[in-house]
Amino acid sequence: MAGFYHKIDININDPKILSQLFGKLDENVKLIEKQYNIKIKLEDGFLSVMGADEEMVMKADKILSTILKILINQKSIGIRDIEYIIEQNEKFPEEDLSKPYNHAIVYSSTGKVIRPKTIGQKRYVDAIGNNNVTFGIGPAGTGKTYLAVAMAVKAFKAKEVARIILTRPAVEAGESLGFLPGDMQMKVDPYLRPLYDAIFDMLGADSFHDLVEKNIIEVAPLAYMRGRTLDNAYIIL
Repeated sequence: MAGFYHKIDININDPKILSQLFGKLDENVKLIEKQYNIKIKLEDGFLSVMGADEEMVMKADKILSTILKILINQKSIGIRDIEYIIEQNEKFPEEDLSKPYNHAIVYSSTGKVIRPKTIGQKRYVDAIGNNNVTFGIGPAGTGKTYLAVAMAVKAFKAKEVARIILTRPAVEAGESLGFLPGDMQMKVDPYLRPLYDAIFDMLGADSFHDLVEKNIIEVAPLAYMRGRTLDNAYIIL
């Protein structure tokens, strides 16, 4: 391919990194080639990136460098991750897109690494870590509750706080649930289910229930929090 020609060094002595970089049947490299209309070749100890448009070549260079940074740290990346990195590079061209992948918050009860997956989530986690009060605003499913719980569990395990308070307003989402039987805990459970799902994933159900019995984790509707004095606690609303 005639045009601008650029080379970057990679360590070809690590076959695992090369295998992950290229992907199954070279699907990762083919995706980058198609996205930026360039050609990628591995030869003589160099990963060669060639294309007619210098801007496209440099974008592909950044994507490949980002993937290599991630692979060196965690040894795993998928085609969906690469699609997302390409998308984020258009929105945040000045950002180091490998940072979210290298920021482990806490490990789940099954050993899974919990970390931010986007630049926005990384900024959200940083804001929680650097401020006493943080407001997370965004559509459903963007990780606001899950990452807040992850930061709470991290702080608790590091003994930075002594308690975790989970609270939410008991407000129905458009439809009436009617009369809910049982004690206060049973009545507020439907409203706190997103918090339960997140904390079960990180602590395990048995550990969670043990901490609730010891009043280390407290679950309550917002209406019951008025006038409370909460010292050395992590509160998620």
